[in-house]
Amino acid sequence: MAFKTDIEIAREAKKKPIQEIGSKLGIPTEHLLPYGHDKAKVGQEFIKSLAGRPDGKLILVTAINPTPAGEGKTTTTVGLGDGLNRIGKKAVICIREASLGPNFGMKGGAAGGGYAQVVPMEEMNLHFTGDFHAITSAHNLLSAMIDNHIYWGNELDIDARRISWRRVMDMNDRALRDIVVNLGGVSNGFPRQTGFDITVASEVMAILCLSNDLEDLQTRLGNIVIGYTRAKKPIYCRDIKADGAMTVLLKDAMQPNLVQTLENNPAFVHGGPFANIAHGCNSVIATKTALKLGEYVVTEAGFGADLGAEKFFDIKCRKAGLKPSAAVIVATVRAMKMNGGVAKADLGAENVEAVKKGCPNLGRHIANVKSFGVPVVVAINHFYSDTDAEVQAVKDYVAAQGAEAILCKHWAQGSAGIEDLAKKVVHLAEGDSANFAPLYPDDMPLFQKVETIAKRIYHANEVIADKSIRDQLRAWEAAGYGNLPVCMAKTQYSFTTDPNVRGAPTGHTIPIREVRLSAGAGFIVVICGEIMTMPGLPKVPSAEVIRLNDQGQVEGLF
Repeated sequence: MAFKTDIEIAREAKKKPIQEIGSKLGIPTEHLLPYGHDKAKVGQEFIKSLAGRPDGKLILVTAINPTPAGEGKTTTTVGLGDGLNRIGKKAVICIREASLGPNFGMKGGAAGGGYAQVVPMEEMNLHFTGDFHAITSAHNLLSAMIDNHIYWGNELDIDARRISWRRVMDMNDRALRDIVVNLGGVSNGFPRQTGFDITVASEVMAILCLSNDLEDLQTRLGNIVIGYTRAKKPIYCRDIKADGAMTVLLKDAMQPNLVQTLENNPAFVHGGPFANIAHGCNSVIATKTALKLGEYVVTEAGFGADLGAEKFFDIKCRKAGLKPSAAVIVATVRAMKMNGGVAKADLGAENVEAVKKGCPNLGRHIANVKSFGVPVVVAINHFYSDTDAEVQAVKDYVAAQGAEAILCKHWAQGSAGIEDLAKKVVHLAEGDSANFAPLYPDDMPLFQKVETIAKRIYHANEVIADKSIRDQLRAWEAAGYGNLPVCMAKTQYSFTTDPNVRGAPTGHTIPIREVRLSAGAGFIVVICGEIMTMPGLPKVPSAEVIRLNDQGQVEGLF
């Protein structure tokens, strides 16, 4: 059976002028800053004017651990937003922007799929409205000003060996992970070792996504710790006097981007912190704005619920004062079979036993999300190879976990294929059964916060960390950072730190390799196992097939 590609479907979209999409939400034309005809930024003054309005209901879409079989979390987020609008609810979608690095590496496009997409697909997956470029520029301005300060006499007595602020670019380039800068003699500065991270791993990205307004943004930027003096005292971005200029570079990037789905429903696409390094959620300002404008806001968190949902609840909701009304966990029959030991090449054949064997991964996520006091429904994202018996096996398993699994065909049918899920979400959200609470209190010691996540979410037996790491956490507590949440950086593919361990393992150990203070963003990054803050390209990167065709259209984004 031949199917149209995502980009072919997106190209056929009958888009409406962005002012018309804005009017659906009551956004006056003068408060939209258009980028072409089909995307616009929403003005800060209009956003401020919404402060007194009541909030709509917040729905989180999360998923099982990702597999090569695919889960379709963004596709389901978009489909559910369309589905809620189809049944008469005023719903707004909030998702993250796509990074150029993964687009040209392994992932391809990131705007949903099939008939549940956000458009314009090509622009969203490429430069969009320039937000990531602004973040890259602001980050690297600070980098340049640090080295410049040292070159002109180092009045702050910065210890060049203890500069923690690196550089960033929005591309996968492993050659830049560890480099030496300032070579070439006296006129170029003092040589030192540093490196590049990908832009979505930048603390500036996390800060922009957690800030409420421009004033909050500048305060957070000023709080960035860039390194230490020779006396081991912290040096802040505000000491370098870079926070004002960085805010200027970010003033437009701070404004949420409004676009539309294939069914002409409104979607905010804004921000994009790494999900396995940072907190993996779209911006607070976009989510809060959407909550003032819609009855329902459907948003997603990165990767599986062990990373994305946990950080959404413990970092974003905690910091922004958000209270989700329901959560959707996306799963596929194919992914259940992979968790049950079936090779990717064999996923097309019916294997009910493998589905049953793989379901405990889904069960773990259901229990974890419920532990935050949020009611759960499972969305089975339908593939044509799924059989009735396999789908029923998932439904039966989920029912035994005290939840409901609903088959969703939004990829092929758009909103018509996801009505049942939309109705269930409304039932859960309007039933007021949500009693949301983060996993741990602010005043819990930092290492204990890590242990709480490792034991309650990952089902590990213990967390191991060198004395130097424990001492560093205690030092940050003494410096006043003990009330910050922790942001776990680990593989997205497993509850363990080994990406090859599928299912729902128990009794494993979580090793902490490194801890980093993100004082501006307001969390402690805890790096577990082998996690790269600058990805590399695969042997055959997606970039090899991305091109312009004879009509000047982009090909190869999928």
